[in-house]
Amino acid sequence: MSTRRDYSPMTYSHSQGDAFPEDGLVLGIESSCDEMAAAVLRGGREIVSSSVHGQESVHSPYGGVVPELASRDHVRVVSNVVSAALSEAGLGLSDLDGLAVTAGPGLVGSLLVGLSFAKALAYANDLPFVGVHHLVGHLVAAEVAGKGDGDVAGDDLAPPYVGLVVSGGHTALYRVGVEGLPVLLGETRDDAAGEAFDKVAKLLGLPYPGGPAISKLAEQGDPTAVNFPRPMSKRPGFDFSYSGLKTAVSVELAKRGGLAALSPSERADMAASFEAAVAESLVGRASRAMRAEGAARIAVVGGVAANGRLRKEMHAAGARDGFEAIFPPMNLCTDNAVMIAAAGTRLLSRGVRDGLDLEAFSRVPIGESPWREQEKGRESGAGQEPVGATS
Repeated sequence: MSTRRDYSPMTYSHSQGDAFPEDGLVLGIESSCDEMAAAVLRGGREIVSSSVHGQESVHSPYGGVVPELASRDHVRVVSNVVSAALSEAGLGLSDLDGLAVTAGPGLVGSLLVGLSFAKALAYANDLPFVGVHHLVGHLVAAEVAGKGDGDVAGDDLAPPYVGLVVSGGHTALYRVGVEGLPVLLGETRDDAAGEAFDKVAKLLGLPYPGGPAISKLAEQGDPTAVNFPRPMSKRPGFDFSYSGLKTAVSVELAKRGGLAALSPSERADMAASFEAAVAESLVGRASRAMRAEGAARIAVVGGVAANGRLRKEMHAAGARDGFEAIFPPMNLCTDNAVMIAAAGTRLLSRGVRDGLDLEAFSRVPIGESPWREQEKGRESGAGQEPVGATS
């Protein structure tokens, strides 16, 4: 007669689970979009290993991410990526103290690959297991990286601060407090900034992903050559908008007779002018939020945080207006598993555990965890921790 362990849904509790070691080894798995990543962290900060598999060759012919192709490629490589992270760390599954995986938001098909693999590992190896909110992972990446420009070591970043999440799927400002959930200050009303980079890159005949391609071409151009609009600059509040800017590039191209009619220098000018418009928009709205909040620090995270012009202009705005701009290292800007392992370690350290009934969520507000709250609702104090400790 076989004996099976009881893996019925677990109830969210601050004290639940065995005490988690301070120097615990946590395997993080990230698969929310077009990167499959795995990483091992010790104590939530020391990066023991990190493995990332990108899909540029898969999606480049289409000029953007094709969800079905993304999830199929994840299925093909997930085992190898996790094995590579463990091999780099010189560890086996039996050496791990816990496991963390992205549960949302993201592409459901992609999320399910990493989530299913993580649940199988947790079940087979009897490991504590938690789901992590993807955007919280990005913010925790800034906290792990510390102060400075993201390329040098510095003091730890801790709340309170303003967080700017800017990527291919998200563009939003948050107030990150010492207590309570992050508070949304403003977000894009249409396209995300990274999405606009990809669409304009396609208009300019550049490869996917568009951000690095436009930045490289922009180095040869004049950012003042074309007077593209600065979206939302004259409107109150902290929202963003980039669909109109993309349309402005398309209209300008048509006025000039199309892409084929552009000289190499004109094409570079278009790229530089577009990049300048995006950077100025992000910096302008962020600076307004910093003044309104009276904040001293802003953490800029997500794939677009790797943009050189954005980094330069945000630091300049900080020097002018009296705030500090903090960027993660380049390799922690784009999707990675280091940030998931870091956020997961904080949850595990508080005794939070998830059951094998955990589902993937394509959309979920930052800081919320419906995969736990659906069992008991919002109890007093549940889910009310600082962002660095919230899934």
